[in-house]
Amino acid sequence: MTHPLLSVKDLRVHFPVRAGVLLRQTGAVRAVDGVSLDIAPGETLGLVGESGCGKSTLGKALVRLLKPTTGTILFDGSDITHASQSSLRPLRRNIQMIFQDPAESLDPRMSVRAIIEEPSAIHGIGTRAERIQWVNSLLDRVGLPVSSAERYSFEFSGGQRQRIGIARALALKPKLIVCDEPVSALDVSVQSQILNLLVELQRDFGLSYLFIAHDLSVVKHVSDRVAVMYLGKIVELATAEEIYQNPRHAYTKALLSAIPSPDPMVKREKILLEGDVPSPIDPPPGSAFGHRMNYSRYEETIGMDLSLREISPGHWVAADPCCVSAEDWKKLS
Repeated sequence: MTHPLLSVKDLRVHFPVRAGVLLRQTGAVRAVDGVSLDIAPGETLGLVGESGCGKSTLGKALVRLLKPTTGTILFDGSDITHASQSSLRPLRRNIQMIFQDPAESLDPRMSVRAIIEEPSAIHGIGTRAERIQWVNSLLDRVGLPVSSAERYSFEFSGGQRQRIGIARALALKPKLIVCDEPVSALDVSVQSQILNLLVELQRDFGLSYLFIAHDLSVVKHVSDRVAVMYLGKIVELATAEEIYQNPRHAYTKALLSAIPSPDPMVKREKILLEGDVPSPIDPPPGSAFGHRMNYSRYEETIGMDLSLREISPGHWVAADPCCVSAEDWKKLS
């Protein structure tokens, strides 16, 4: 069996909440609260959920832009959870990130050539002439003319800026790229172009992706497996086909029901979510989704182990009586 390129075990990222004159800690925002997942070489793992569920925080923690509170992150067999900045430097060559808003993530004072060349220059890769040639080839590979190198990012459209961000992420020939909602800020007509580009680059460079999105329809065609996240936790994990054809968790079913159908004649039952997402500062002691939907069995879940369990080969779902069918609960309990 192939060893995972990235392995995350019980990862937590909590942000302190301080109050008072002395700014004493009075609580914590549990942005990521016990996440475990693996990504194999060459695999795309889609990570979906509502805004505010902790997806981007998880992605930034994996590339160590944020420091984990507890848990373990193994990359290519090495523990990088608490690695120092100096020891992380070689890691940066193998893990890169594509950000949601290219207008914010690209320095408007730098030319496109300088933006894409900077990672190689920092790591001392190649001569100046070799780096110039590499920048030109990357621009061509992401669908931009070589003449773009002498311009600035604010001179381009949103889709073109994202192509520049993708070229920068490829500059060091990484093994894993965390894609943090790379198409959500783009026009619908451009989204498919960027998605197709990412698929082609994965094939050509042998990349692994963690593809973060809030829209299940976006990850459908690019992901091998899909993890569904709610309030800092993974509640369902399976192959993309299994998630779309046979969802088990109530939250996954609600997300799928919100996907618009391209055929106006097809009528799909809409599942309207009631209530509000619980606060990550003070999450409910039992099932977070059951508390939101006011399920009758919520009280049973207080103190219960709601971690993922394998309900069928390769299909994991939270063992939560509020969120699975009675038949599935019998299999899980």
